[in-house]
Amino acid sequence: MAENDTIAEFGEPAANGADTAPAAGLLSQYVKDLSFENPNAPAIFQNPTAPAIDVQFNIGSAKVADEVYEVVLKIEVRATAESQAAFIVDLSYAGLFGIRNVPEGEALDGFLLGEAPRLLFPFARRVLADAVRDGGFPPLMLEPIDFGGIYIQQRAMNESGLTGEVAGEA
Repeated sequence: MAENDTIAEFGEPAANGADTAPAAGLLSQYVKDLSFENPNAPAIFQNPTAPAIDVQFNIGSAKVADEVYEVVLKIEVRATAESQAAFIVDLSYAGLFGIRNVPEGEALDGFLLGEAPRLLFPFARRVLADAVRDGGFPPLMLEPIDFGGIYIQQRAMNESGLTGEVAGEA
């Protein structure tokens, strides 16, 4: 079989030395929006009932520059005790990702909606735990979330004709 010096296999350097390998890196991460509400303080601290906690999350991504994408992990937590709101937290934690040589479509979406949130989640979880603790409650430590599995599940639902965005409940 003859070698062709002008066409490189995907991921291998081209004959001219150009890098064609897929690459992704986290450029920056930051709190985009944070809101903590303790609407029934100080009375809520006298309630002996442990609050029920509802956690919702959503993931969004947008191209912000050539080869740069912003991924936003939005987490909403509502804690209620005996039909009273104990606390409400809304956190949008974002990251800028540099992505090169990844084709548009399933591979890029899989990274932006599955892998990128997995990288951001531990930092968002810490911000959330600190906000809850600073509000006078025990820190809320969320369990790890399988963002890749959720992305695959959402993709399967979309392919079967059901519509939805990558969102979930923890």
